[in-house]
Amino acid sequence: MKKLLIVCLGLLICSCNQDKKETPKVTETPTVIAEKSENFDWLLGAWKRLNEEEGKDTFEHWNKISATEYVGIGFTMQHGDTIKQEHIQLIKQQESWNLKVKTPDEQDWITFKGINHTSNNFTCENTEIEFPNQIKYWIDGEKLHAMVSSVAITIPFEFEKTK
Repeated sequence: MKKLLIVCLGLLICSCNQDKKETPKVTETPTVIAEKSENFDWLLGAWKRLNEEEGKDTFEHWNKISATEYVGIGFTMQHGDTIKQEHIQLIKQQESWNLKVKTPDEQDWITFKGINHTSNNFTCENTEIEFPNQIKYWIDGEKLHAMVSSVAITIPFEFEKTK
């Protein structure tokens, strides 16, 4: 009797767990999801601003720390003296690439949350500060471009790679 009960339970369990897989139709095509680029190596190197005011020279230097962190320094010189400087980080935090900026006068980093990025550009924003609210970087051929903007002001930057 016990053996009969075990056999019946086994058959019942097997009949309930049958796979009901359907064979895919030949006419169906798989969905391809485009991935955003996670590589910003086009930033790397030393860059000199081409559209700077006369008498000033502005530079940016970018290095790659890891697959999720790039660091840079930007500075402006006039008559051999550094008159402006900022440290920059492009860092992946959770699922977003954020840009962080810090000047020597500021105690804390200002974070611009990544809102878009592709294989040749990224855009970050911070609507809680007066200026800038948005920072965008992109590469176009041999030129690196950046734009800092708010509702009322837009400042374009154009850089060429130095030796």
